[in-house]
Amino acid sequence: MTSSRATVVVATRDRRDSLLRSLAHLDDGVHPVVVVDNGSSDGTAAAVRTRHPGVTVVELPVNRGAVARTVGVRRAGTPYVAFADDDSWWEAGALDRAADLLDDHPGVALLAGRVRMAGDGSVDAVTHKHRAAVLGTTPGAPGPDVLSYPAFATVLRREAYLSVGGFSPLLFFGGEEHLLALELAAAGWQQSFADDVVAWHDPAGPPTVPARRWTLQTRNDLLVDWLRRPLPVALAATARLARRVPSDPAARAALRGWARRLPAALRQRRPVPAEVERRFALAQRPLSPSAGP
Repeated sequence: MTSSRATVVVATRDRRDSLLRSLAHLDDGVHPVVVVDNGSSDGTAAAVRTRHPGVTVVELPVNRGAVARTVGVRRAGTPYVAFADDDSWWEAGALDRAADLLDDHPGVALLAGRVRMAGDGSVDAVTHKHRAAVLGTTPGAPGPDVLSYPAFATVLRREAYLSVGGFSPLLFFGGEEHLLALELAAAGWQQSFADDVVAWHDPAGPPTVPARRWTLQTRNDLLVDWLRRPLPVALAATARLARRVPSDPAARAALRGWARRLPAALRQRRPVPAEVERRFALAQRPLSPSAGP
């Protein structure tokens, strides 16, 4: 068994110290690592080249958001790609396990791994939802079906990712995984949870979501609705956001950002098949308390 079937791709911007901590785990001398620097101004690229000379560094002149990951995927020379953020890393053995699973399941495009928090070792809320198997498990799949996940905890089949265009430039950053999940599902690919493929997450700051991050996520969730979901779903989501506008500055910013991008979204609109929509809607529902940890 070769142990270099997966390349790790990390997109970063102005997070040099956090990135270096993650690379201390990721740069194992076995799995290739590609760092795509989104126009950092803090010396990120130079620091990585000095501390981790075996890591490939791609410097982008401007911040391209999540599309930077696609730049890294195109540089990868392995059949599989594992994403990581500049505050996450993969547990030893996780990438080999993921590669084995993808080798054995050629219809699976993406594995979502178990996420453990570096602070206390607990698993995150998304992992609890995946373990609950809200979408069931396709016969023969390596684990429960998934249609929602954080990018940093995914290992993908490179050809599948590129065949659907990777992450969307229209969304830039924030919730871009939802559109990728829909694209892969509409193209007929399976996406599965793998409990024994472990990613560690060490986020900085409090667990609350900053207003700017909420704005970007909300804007992009609404754009995804208009890009790929039925018109009644998109209209209802727009109305819900509009009702928050009078009293919520973040909602106003999200709606303005959506409106600026709506013409491009309409040009790219391509609703997914009804069964994919049904499953995606189910995946977005909050997990019942009785199904929690």
